[in-house]
Amino acid sequence: MRAALNLHGNHALLTRANPLAKFAAVFLITLALALSIDWVSATTALVTELALFPLAGLALPLLWQRAWPLILAAALGGWSTAIVAADSGAVLLDVGIWSISEGSLQLGVGFMLRGLAIALPAILLMTCTDPTDLADALAQKARLPHRFVLGTLAAMRLVGLMAEEWQTIGMARRARGVGSQGSPLQRLRAMLGQSFGLLVQAIRRASRLAVTMEARGFGGAQRTWARESTYSLLDAWVLLGGLLIAVAAVLAAVGFGTWSFVWH
Repeated sequence: MRAALNLHGNHALLTRANPLAKFAAVFLITLALALSIDWVSATTALVTELALFPLAGLALPLLWQRAWPLILAAALGGWSTAIVAADSGAVLLDVGIWSISEGSLQLGVGFMLRGLAIALPAILLMTCTDPTDLADALAQKARLPHRFVLGTLAAMRLVGLMAEEWQTIGMARRARGVGSQGSPLQRLRAMLGQSFGLLVQAIRRASRLAVTMEARGFGGAQRTWARESTYSLLDAWVLLGGLLIAVAAVLAAVGFGTWSFVWH
């Protein structure tokens, strides 16, 4: 609820755009990045995406707070790719069981940058999009079934609650002396137990929410809307921005001679 209130109080440019326009822009960027494995197109898209954070009312320091798991996963993926890829060019590092060459390092860096460039638009989208506005757009503009839309809305609203629930369960278990000490294996078992507790809580909360929504008539055939989902000139600019980022990434790779189709 606090996140929703803060979002409605945010008058940044991207928060006022229609969610479907933002989804379409993210799709165009993702499609362009999925066609190649070079590092130039990924770098071009990544730099442009970072410049868009202020348009969503966000500061760059917030990037690490929200995206550190994805950043870490991209770094590990790039390192793994550099190790297992076939050697080409001069060998930069050789420790016997694995080696890194110029070609494999370039491939690993490209993989890492591409992962970040694909993940950042999704983070930007979810940060500057209100779940209720998204549900209104999916139902009114995309004409998706009401049950699917309401399920999506409920899931997005419950994500924040699940994070708070995880902390609550963890503090309760530590108060009982569970998971706060012991060997790594014991700590792992405690974490699995905490995960199971969160799963039980999620099922209970979802069941109560489903019954409540059904009792309040959310499954009815006739429906009215408190807020109408509309398109504006801003949505056209958002869509054009996504297209320009995708085209710029492709042209930069082609211009530098690094463009390489992923299936090659």
